[in-house]
Amino acid sequence: MTKIIPRVSTRGYYDLTYGKTIKKNSYFLYPKKDFEKLVGSKELVIMIHGLRNDNAGAIAKVILARNRLSRLGYHYPVIGFSYDSNTTGAHLPKHVKRALSAGQVIAKKNGRNLAMFVEDFKSKSPKTKIRLLGHSLGSQVILSTVENLAKKNHAGIIESVHFFGASITSDMPSSKKHGSLLDRIIKGKILNYFSPTDEVLNWANNEKFVNGPLGLDGATGKTISKYHQKQVSPKNHRFASYAAVLNSFP
Repeated sequence: MTKIIPRVSTRGYYDLTYGKTIKKNSYFLYPKKDFEKLVGSKELVIMIHGLRNDNAGAIAKVILARNRLSRLGYHYPVIGFSYDSNTTGAHLPKHVKRALSAGQVIAKKNGRNLAMFVEDFKSKSPKTKIRLLGHSLGSQVILSTVENLAKKNHAGIIESVHFFGASITSDMPSSKKHGSLLDRIIKGKILNYFSPTDEVLNWANNEKFVNGPLGLDGATGKTISKYHQKQVSPKNHRFASYAAVLNSFP
C-alpha cells in the first residue's frame, strides 16, 4: 500500500479560469491525524509546487523533494502545500497568458492560506523550524506568505527558504519593500537556485509574462545579507531537474 503524503490543501478554493475566490476557508489538512504526529518535530519542510500541477502533481513534487533531501542526509518530515495551479488552458498557446495570469493571482492569494497554516502550526509546535521550498510559481506563494506573516509581525517564524526556477522578479531580494520583509520574517538563509538556460523562464521573460525572473539570471541590485544564490544547470524547468542538481540541504 502506498504511503499517503501529508499535505496542506486549498484545492477548490479558487476559480481556475480567472483566479476568483470561491471559498474563503483557511485550508484543510490531509490526512489530519498525520499532522498531529508532526507536532514536536525538530524541523518541517513544506514543498510548494508550480503552475500546471493538479493534486497528483503536487504529491509527486513532495515525493521528489523528500527523496532528494533524504539522499542528502536530511531526514525530517517533508509535507506539501497543494493549491489550484492547474489553471484552465495553461497548455494551449491561445490561452496561456490568461492561464498564467490566473495562476499568479491564485498564488498571491494562497499566501494568506499558507501563512495561516504556519501560524497555527507554530502555535502548537513553537520550537519546530519551518523550511519552505518553492518551485517556479511556488516562489510567488512564498513571497505572498511572507507578506501576510509580516502583517502580524511574525519575525523569524520561517527558518529558511529555497527557491528553484523562481518566477518572481529579480529585484525582490533587493527591493526596499520585499527585501526588508524577507529579512524580518525569515530567520536563517534564503537560497535561490537559478539557471540562465531555463527554457520556460526564458520564454516567460521574452514574452514579457514575467519581467526578469529571479530564477533566470539571479538577483539584481544589493541584496539582503541572508540572501544567497547558486547558478545551476538543470536539464529543463521541471522540479525533478532542479532537485537533481541540489547537492546540500539546508
